[in-house]
Amino acid sequence: MRSSDAERRAEGRKVRFGGLRTPDGFLFELTGGRLCLDLANTLDSRPTPEPLELLPRYEDLVSWGVQAGAVDEAVARGLRRHAGSRPRAAARALAKARRGREAIFAIFSAVARGQAPPSAAMAELNALLPAALSARRVAERGSGYAWEWTEGDPPELDRVVWPALVSAAELLTSLTSGELGRVRVCAGEGCAWLFLDRSRNGSRRWCDMTVCGNRTKARRHYAKSKGRGVRRPA
Repeated sequence: MRSSDAERRAEGRKVRFGGLRTPDGFLFELTGGRLCLDLANTLDSRPTPEPLELLPRYEDLVSWGVQAGAVDEAVARGLRRHAGSRPRAAARALAKARRGREAIFAIFSAVARGQAPPSAAMAELNALLPAALSARRVAERGSGYAWEWTEGDPPELDRVVWPALVSAAELLTSLTSGELGRVRVCAGEGCAWLFLDRSRNGSRRWCDMTVCGNRTKARRHYAKSKGRGVRRPA
């Protein structure tokens, strides 16, 4: 789940769900089901004393954007060049992206628990949305029309997070589709990742059954075995 490929390999972690393959491979686990939830999940181990920041650098934000489909490689190259020549501006853009991420997490973790989103988080999302919405336009696409992003030269450093902000607004207003009522918080110990539960009976509990689900099952099995006096495997 780390954004640094070298660090991920060093820890022996295997990314199982990855969106689009990037030139560096799959660097993030994208299990949210919506772009905004995948952005919220770029801070790992939230409930623990030492949360793990998966976006320590602006470059990591761009890598996440490519893998998540928020920007394509051509836009990403422009963003990296621009960030390289304006490191302070890139640092500000990263800080703004993290603020947006935390607002999204606060909003949808509250929704998942049946609570009203915090007013400060809603205010932060609404403060960031206008720039994203103003960068959209309707364009001809084949025999029809579709939304697309206006791309500046050089590109706006905030560009990478705009689709996630719009995704958050769309999910919040998706009352007719019922998706808002399917937002869940992972039940895995120390996780708290967000995801859309698209299971038929609405019973999904974990962001990734092969990670948090199996850990939970293993803990339960060990607890039962310990109670029966069975030695823990080495």
